[in-house]
Amino acid sequence: MKAHIVYRSPKGRNHMTHTWRPKTAVLASLALAVPLLAALSPVAATSATAATPLPSLVVNEVDASGVPQDWIELKNVGAAPVDASGLVLKDNKNDDRYEIAAGTIIPAGGYASFDVADSFGLGKGGDAARLYLNDGTTLVDGFTWASDAAPATWGRCPDGTGAFAVTKTGTKGAANDCATTTPPPTDPTTPTVPDALQWPGSADVSTANVQNFFGSNMSGLSYELGANGSPDTLWAVQNGGGDGDVSKLPGGPTTSAMYRLQKSGDNWVPATDNGWGLGKTLHYTDGTGNVDAEGVVHTDAGTFVSSERDNANNKISRPAVLRYDTSAAGTSLTAAVEWNLVSDLPTVGANLGLEGIAYVPDSYLTSKGFVDEKTGAVYNPATYANHGDGLYFVGLEGTGSIYAYALDQTDGSKFTRVATIESGFPSIMEVQYDPEKAAIWAVCDNTCGGQFAVLDVAQTGSDAGHFAVTTVYNRPAGLGDFNNEGFVTAPQALCVNGVKPVIWADDDQDDGYSLREGTIDCVVAVVTDPTDPTTTPTAPAGAGSTGSGSTGAATGTTGAAHLANTGAQPVVPAAVALFVLLAGAGALIVRRRRARA
Repeated sequence: MKAHIVYRSPKGRNHMTHTWRPKTAVLASLALAVPLLAALSPVAATSATAATPLPSLVVNEVDASGVPQDWIELKNVGAAPVDASGLVLKDNKNDDRYEIAAGTIIPAGGYASFDVADSFGLGKGGDAARLYLNDGTTLVDGFTWASDAAPATWGRCPDGTGAFAVTKTGTKGAANDCATTTPPPTDPTTPTVPDALQWPGSADVSTANVQNFFGSNMSGLSYELGANGSPDTLWAVQNGGGDGDVSKLPGGPTTSAMYRLQKSGDNWVPATDNGWGLGKTLHYTDGTGNVDAEGVVHTDAGTFVSSERDNANNKISRPAVLRYDTSAAGTSLTAAVEWNLVSDLPTVGANLGLEGIAYVPDSYLTSKGFVDEKTGAVYNPATYANHGDGLYFVGLEGTGSIYAYALDQTDGSKFTRVATIESGFPSIMEVQYDPEKAAIWAVCDNTCGGQFAVLDVAQTGSDAGHFAVTTVYNRPAGLGDFNNEGFVTAPQALCVNGVKPVIWADDDQDDGYSLREGTIDCVVAVVTDPTDPTTTPTAPAGAGSTGSGSTGAATGTTGAAHLANTGAQPVVPAAVALFVLLAGAGALIVRRRRARA
């Protein structure tokens, strides 16, 4: 998984009840405790009493690039060796921890570096590296950064004693290579596009699963509309069992799974037929392994999963797309085909691989004049044999980019990258094709304050024929800044009164909930220019009070460097616009009267 930016207050604190003992019992207890404390190692004694000085260790250098692994370096700035056995490293989240191995001695003036990616990732968009005593609560030293867009590392300058700055080069296990012109970092902030638009739907968001059912690590989502009276299906993948009720998970806390969910009241619950009741574990084509499932898209050709690695060998990056036949019986699924893309993608850490995946139809791409970067010409589907009727767009967390692939459906060794697309975000967690908007969604979690980018093929200008960001949206006001790694909008058939459902998957299961549901506008909006002071963006009929129907371009310094010029936008004739306005007003009056009733 990847690094998180938001700080949260501790939840569910337990209040201990103390029973006072007679004075003699207290004295006896102290008599026993003193020799035991004296027998402890210096570090252990430090954990037990605040009177003992903290060890002479500092966080000295941090690499959050993920190439090949995120690491934290400690330096002993004291005059004597320090036994670091059992000390705890954390990122900005208290539940993420890396325990330093027994027997780790750091000499005076010496260094020790720790690859932490298998325990937690360090966020490129901002995070923290913190050192604690064995108790996991006593802070020894730490550093928090707002962005890791620089090519090198964060390090103390001067080495061991100074403030943190971007170094000239990474020097793992050695003195920092300090750049004299780099100022120390500013106070941490979450990188966002500052003038992003309001969420185009209601501000209200509700929980959408039974509390504490799935546990953490819920990730990608895909919506399938039911046919011939069958219920709708929400396909979901989990990249490892969570910390909830693991008895409800297919194989415990280390097992990834795919779920076939159906609506029951306000909640999405697992279907119970054909072995789906507990979800199905995911394996590679040979029936082995534990696929670290991050993204999912259900198509007529099968259900496709994007994965970062094999959790059974989680130190090795294995960015792959796998195709599954979800009609197969049993409680596990074996991939029919695997496209291992490690040889074609940029090198990233094992926990910074493929996140989201979207299927984008050839008909959309050709209608837009999409340029094939492999050939340099307008995309011609006939160029790629056996690829089906569309391309697969995958998001790579470590680069924040989207990569479009033609996948030969008969041979996993045959694939071609057709385009590389910048999302405008430092990290990407989900990719979705939206047929109603005729565009691509790129989703960043709390690394970017939960913002969303919409990308389309530019029709004019320097980006003509290539995908570029057209709009950036903030998350709904009612949606917390959660680690949302999954996102999907419902089909247009579910549009009612101008809005339709949208669903998020929270990897952290905040407050016990993995799924949340809101709404998004699903009617054509009157387009206005947000830079024109004489006009005001208006919400379409039926939208929530905070919705924004504008599809005008947003600009920003952290997201997209520039936005695509996608050509003329449709303008609703005045008569139609008036009709939509009157219809929306009527619907609002009806809803208010019902509410009063």
